[in-house]
Amino acid sequence: MKSNSQPIKLFLVLAFSCTSLLVSLTPVFAKPTLSSSLSDRNAKTTLEATTFNLPPLPPGPPPGGRVRGGAKRGEPACPLTKPKLTALVPFTESDEVINVWGQTTLERPSWFFYMPYTKDSPYEVEFVLQDQDSNDIYRPLIALPDKPGVISVSLPSTVPALALNKQYRWFFTINCNKQTISPPTFVEGVIVRVELNPTVVKKLQTPELLKRYAIYAENGIWYDALTILAQLRQKNPEDATLLAEWRHLLGQIHLDDIAPEPILSKQP
Repeated sequence: MKSNSQPIKLFLVLAFSCTSLLVSLTPVFAKPTLSSSLSDRNAKTTLEATTFNLPPLPPGPPPGGRVRGGAKRGEPACPLTKPKLTALVPFTESDEVINVWGQTTLERPSWFFYMPYTKDSPYEVEFVLQDQDSNDIYRPLIALPDKPGVISVSLPSTVPALALNKQYRWFFTINCNKQTISPPTFVEGVIVRVELNPTVVKKLQTPELLKRYAIYAENGIWYDALTILAQLRQKNPEDATLLAEWRHLLGQIHLDDIAPEPILSKQP
């Protein structure tokens, strides 16, 4: 009887060779990171997509609020748009109750809104900030932009600074028809200024803005994180890394439709 050992040996050699070739062709996937090639040295860094950690609701009655433009009663007089007027603020929804609120460490923070209307419209726009007793602290009229996009409103030095651990309520309203009793379109929410622990404060001493942004986001400080990222995007509007992080951040608070909109110049 003839031996079959030679064909078997040849088969095993060929099989082992093919397996080795497949292994050598298998790609190695690195953990994705966000790397920036920005000219601004403060923005140069490499970081993974940042997680915003939503803090628990502040003590006391739920803040309530409205993150998308609407009216208190009846149909708003403002034309319908897509997206609607939107506050760039975290919100939670439970049993049909929406709570809109965020934290800051800043005495004079900035608020961001998506504005769908332009200066060609004869609408009156107003930002209102109130203390816990519903007293007005700041109430400026806001100029409509040249085109739809994200605008910001900052608390000026002429206005008292936010106190620590106090709840302040803000409103952003658009009166589209002053000749009728139609209610304005508005968004509203609550902001609280908090103090970070010394360990986090020490980490924030880094000159790298993207790292500071990530530290704020991971510690639930929404307004500070958003302001840093918005400023970096305004300086570097074509930077794909910053756009990806902007989309990621807004996606975490369910505002994916706002992420592609341009960031416009700051308002008063």
